Amino acid sequence: MKNSTHFPQLFLRLALGIGFILPVMDRFGWLGAPGNPTVGWGNWSIFLDYTNSLMPYLSRPLANIMAIIATAGELIFGVLLIIGYKIRLAAIGSFLLTLMFALSMLFFANYRAPFNYSVFVVSASSLLVATIPNYKWALEQTNDIKCY
Repeated sequence: MKNSTHFPQLFLRLALGIGFILPVMDRFGWLGAPGNPTVGWGNWSIFLDYTNSLMPYLSRPLANIMAIIATAGELIFGVLLIIGYKIRLAAIGSFLLTLMFALSMLFFANYRAPFNYSVFVVSASSLLVATIPNYKWALEQTNDIKCY
């Protein structure tokens, strides 16, 4: 039996991409109102409060800018991973974004938070996607690369 990573890499790309887009939809209230049991934030204001709690070392205006940057990154990385364009770049960006998020949760929420929400797993998964030598079912065609 030939060992192929084609389906697992597609599955991982889709899982990561959807996993980035759903929280963006949540913070804009598109998945329901605050307080709904399936909603994390429900609106932008609640998301900003959460972002500020993870970045107490920044002023509120600067933390709010970071929330915008993180949201834009999640949306862009999610779409790129799903459609299969600039996959390696999107995977590296999502690795760095989620690593920063996990570390902020670790130090400013509680030590279990990034593990309860598998943020380190998402970060490591993004890094793994960046090392895949060839992406099948993608808009871009990649050449094999050597990963050491």
